[in-house]
Amino acid sequence: MREKREIASADVMDTMKKTASKGLKYSEELFNKETEKIQEATGLPQWAVIALAVITAIVAFCILICVCKKCICKKRKKSKKGNQKEQVIDMSQFKNLGEELDEVSKKEDTDEKKKEKLGTLRFSLDYDFEANNLKVHVMNANDLPAMDLNGTSDPYVKVYVLPDKKKKFETKVQKKSLDPVFDETFNFKVLYKEIGSKTVVFAVYDFDRFGKHDIIGKIEVPLNSIDLGQIFETTKELEAADKDSEKLGDVCFSLRYVPTSGKFTVVILEAKNLKKMDACGLSDPYVKVNLMQNGKRLKKKKTTVKKNTLNPYYNESFSFEVPFEQIQKVTVVITVLDYDQVGSNDPIGKVVVGCGASGQELKHWSDMLSAPRRPIASWHSLQPAEDDK
Repeated sequence: MREKREIASADVMDTMKKTASKGLKYSEELFNKETEKIQEATGLPQWAVIALAVITAIVAFCILICVCKKCICKKRKKSKKGNQKEQVIDMSQFKNLGEELDEVSKKEDTDEKKKEKLGTLRFSLDYDFEANNLKVHVMNANDLPAMDLNGTSDPYVKVYVLPDKKKKFETKVQKKSLDPVFDETFNFKVLYKEIGSKTVVFAVYDFDRFGKHDIIGKIEVPLNSIDLGQIFETTKELEAADKDSEKLGDVCFSLRYVPTSGKFTVVILEAKNLKKMDACGLSDPYVKVNLMQNGKRLKKKKTTVKKNTLNPYYNESFSFEVPFEQIQKVTVVITVLDYDQVGSNDPIGKVVVGCGASGQELKHWSDMLSAPRRPIASWHSLQPAEDDK
């Protein structure tokens, strides 16, 4: 049986080989016939005809590939356009988002305005045309914000006239009150021809015995905006004051103490960015050094005047005799003033150093005591100073 099967498979293989050889022979004969026809029609040799056939086949194959690529690219573009349309439809769901955000921001602004209410101040202005006198009456304030930890404030009002800002008045401090009654009157000499260019400023401060007096708010009243033919009386809301406008400048000085001899030395080095005090936009600053004990002035010294500058350089030294047992009880008041040849000298600002001070002033004093015989220099920001003639 096996022999019969092997014989049959061999016969099948022979028949397949014969048919394949016949097919090849038939295709060769066809190819030869076609090439002969082309040779007769064109008169070209056989190798040239074969080369033309190969080139045409390659060109046809390339054209087929290009057509396929174009079809694929068109399908991709259509799919991208479809996605973009879907995105536009999705974004249309948020067309009212901007309006909602505007409403939220408006609500936040109104809430902030409510929080920023600083209270009101009632006052009156009365101008005497014959005497060239402006009478300012500070009456009372209401609903002031609490500036102290105990929920109250110690308010007072500072009154001055712009643009000169040289003559200033202050009301008495009303302790622990958010609705203080001042009832104080101040007089300013203002010429009638200059009255239109003047502005009255009411600045409400919270008094602090040991630190900087914090400004609560202010009101500016341009005199050309009111009728001075009669007494002008009104109540206005306090506005937030620009803290940068309250900057008075900085002063640099060194402190040195020798315990064995009791020699205490203050060297005024320089100042910078001082407040403009003159109409020309400059100042004529000098520095006064007061040695204080228990609120009494023991000694006073001052530097030379530096003309027309807001950044004076001094490098002037002053010495005091302070026994070792007294050094913890004294304080030093450094006051920068603007020299005026005609009127009074106006204080620009001051710095108080000593054991009763705080912040940078206390640190400077402590550094001096911990490093005897060595000068310790430091910059300090000027704080508002009362009139110190």
